[in-house]
Amino acid sequence: MSRDRRAAERSGHIAEAAAAFLLTCKGYRILERRYRTPMGEVDLIVRRGKRLAFVEVKLRDSAHAAAHAITPRQQHRIARAAEHWLAHRVPKGDWDAAFDVVLVAPWSWPRHLESAFRI
Repeated sequence: MSRDRRAAERSGHIAEAAAAFLLTCKGYRILERRYRTPMGEVDLIVRRGKRLAFVEVKLRDSAHAAAHAITPRQQHRIARAAEHWLAHRVPKGDWDAAFDVVLVAPWSWPRHLESAFRI
């Protein structure tokens, strides 16, 4: 693995940790981190009450750039990974599932966007 790739991976882990901290402070419980399937990956799977959220974390130079980095193709891959998780690991009960995004940029607080996109 190249030095640039390792640095990007380390930055991604830091951004995901910041997002997990933010969501925990907002009352969410982390169910999964970096849930990987052959169809795609979900950065965080969290719940608060009956709300179950599949969270994409985006780190860019600005929150604006991070928001625009989530493409329709990526949304589809996240949705397929979420379907896989729901088919294999869904907790018992009635859930309101959603796709959230946490935008991470240097020198600013992470921003949590609930129900950021729909599939």
